[in-house]
Amino acid sequence: MKNRWLIALSGVGIHVSIGSVYSWSVFNLPLASTYSWENTWAGQTFGESSAIAMTFSLAIFFLGTSAAIMGHFVERRGPRASGTLAAMFFGCGMILAGIGTWVSNIYLLWLGYGVLGGIGLGIGYITPVSTLVKWFPDRRGLATGLAIMGFGFGASIASVSFNSIIENISIPAAFMIMGGVYLAVMLASATYLERPPQGWMPDGMKEAISSGKKTITADLSQQTANEAVKTGPFYGLWIMMFINISCGIGVIYSASPLAQESIGLSAAEAAAVVGAMALFNGLGRIGWASFSDFLGRGNTYMAFFILQIVLFWALPNITSVILFQIVLYTILTCYGGGFATLPAFIGDLFGTKELGAIHGYVLTAWALAGIVGPQLNAALREMTGSYETTLYIFAGAFIVALTVSLMMKAYIVRATQRNAAAENSDAAMPEQA
Repeated sequence: MKNRWLIALSGVGIHVSIGSVYSWSVFNLPLASTYSWENTWAGQTFGESSAIAMTFSLAIFFLGTSAAIMGHFVERRGPRASGTLAAMFFGCGMILAGIGTWVSNIYLLWLGYGVLGGIGLGIGYITPVSTLVKWFPDRRGLATGLAIMGFGFGASIASVSFNSIIENISIPAAFMIMGGVYLAVMLASATYLERPPQGWMPDGMKEAISSGKKTITADLSQQTANEAVKTGPFYGLWIMMFINISCGIGVIYSASPLAQESIGLSAAEAAAVVGAMALFNGLGRIGWASFSDFLGRGNTYMAFFILQIVLFWALPNITSVILFQIVLYTILTCYGGGFATLPAFIGDLFGTKELGAIHGYVLTAWALAGIVGPQLNAALREMTGSYETTLYIFAGAFIVALTVSLMMKAYIVRATQRNAAAENSDAAMPEQA
């Protein structure tokens, strides 16, 4: 029997590697100042910032797409095989991106970082999640927080590393060196990943149940992925995640230039902000997900959206460096917490039978958000000369997300009452007989 905490550590190793995608904003200004890539997308007249933004958008698009397509593969072949596949796609994609920038070919950058790297992102993202939920039946929120925490923390390491290599060597070297490092770390992590035996529980949980100190809370249903996608709650999750991700990615994409333009930070100082931002992204993942074990998943999402309505509306008017960072970091905790709480929410709603596949389907919201967030930010930036309009639009979008979360909360209450009534009816039948 393997140690479940080492299983969790292996999951974190994969997510720390692929989480480097959230340090992409470190590349924005160096790429823009080194290469001339405007008007290169399919012969159309697009600005340089939109062409560079497409790299990040492609990575997130293929992350969500591959997560949806490969969810059944992860469930069928297991975490070791899928983790190895993710390592090959992501590590080799990063190296190809380095070759693309070396020869000044944006299409190779898109193919390496955006397409191949994005596929590795998607497979690597869902690989540890369903496995850890099974290893931690006593704390689902904690388990998914552990699995996805590394994704947020990864950028805090990567932003400093990428910036240092870019300044001291070159942009191509940053992609190639870190690509090789991530390939090695992900392959090593994948070798230890394994599912627990069917029905496994930790000893402490068994003792608590046998002594009556703890009861097992039944999921609202046990559904396959194909059954889940035909229900309203699935689309409620999808809409909430799409809005939360679109707005969060928009801030992540523009964090470095936003900090430089709005409060006058230097490139190095802005890179440090991006790194600290990623730290709070990671803390939000473990913190909010663990908190959801006590607060409830529905209430946790409502808290996310209420906070972000206020914070996004306030952000454009902030001139204080300290207050700017407080607001920015709080937004990132909500953004990361949304991802980390999602798998546990899926388990509560649909059970763990095909959690990985359902998780992959919901992450198609990430694929679309990866296009919408950065492109909307880049387009409005070019039109207005600032990010202020985009932030106000995002604040309005969170009002929609809050409305959906209230509907989800009402559904959970009704479903819980219905299941309780059915259980009482079944319990009463033998007495009547």
